[in-house]
Amino acid sequence: MKKNVVLLSLVAALGLTACDKPETQATSSAAATPDKVYKVGVDNTYPPFEFTKDGQLVGIDVDLINAIAKDQGFKINIEQMDFSGIIPAMQAGMLDVGMGGMSITDKRKETVDFSEPYFAAGVSLVVANDNKNIASLDDLSGKKVVVKNGTVGASFADKNTEEYGYSIIQVSDSASMFQEVTNGTADALMEDYPVISYAIATGGLKLQTVGERLTGDNYGISVLKDKNDELLKMINDGLANLKENGEYDKIIDAYLD
Repeated sequence: MKKNVVLLSLVAALGLTACDKPETQATSSAAATPDKVYKVGVDNTYPPFEFTKDGQLVGIDVDLINAIAKDQGFKINIEQMDFSGIIPAMQAGMLDVGMGGMSITDKRKETVDFSEPYFAAGVSLVVANDNKNIASLDDLSGKKVVVKNGTVGASFADKNTEEYGYSIIQVSDSASMFQEVTNGTADALMEDYPVISYAIATGGLKLQTVGERLTGDNYGISVLKDKNDELLKMINDGLANLKENGEYDKIIDAYLD
């Protein structure tokens, strides 16, 4: 009898140990899994969408992606870089999200998936404010047009140079582009309407927009094509919520009142 009691006790002990072990492993595994932090690439020379003020990165895109992340409960880390490097950095696995006033184009759709549009933009033709000779594309024959690398303005300028007879100067940031026209090195520039309007209104630039908008594009938030469907859904859901609860309008109005 004593032998049977000992055997039963041993079996019970082994059974308890076997039941406890998987639970302990699951707990350890969960504790070892860190929270995902999504890396967001932006261009910090693109006011009012991204720019530095008092040493802090601010702007429509910055506030918007932070608000979307808060609404959807995910974490982000914003990386500042030249705009033309954002999509290549996504392709290299260095970024999860691309912004920077990024226009939704068929060319970019070959590489990235876009969110629903969040801002109606369009490219404007810009000249010095004392320029009386250029009022439209038809006046650009023999002139120099400056554009920023990787932008829709640069793409538009490249596609139409032969038709309108101008030459192109390429720079890497908006400030350099504005300076080229201000100092007379270039005759005109092509820039997104909200960006140049904000720059003229707040920066005291001696520039003016002329003619109608050259394009009718929209801005979107991008993720690498066919690689981040779950993140894209969270971005779209968050954007929809912000538009519905009024937070989106507050962000826009804070910069473009």
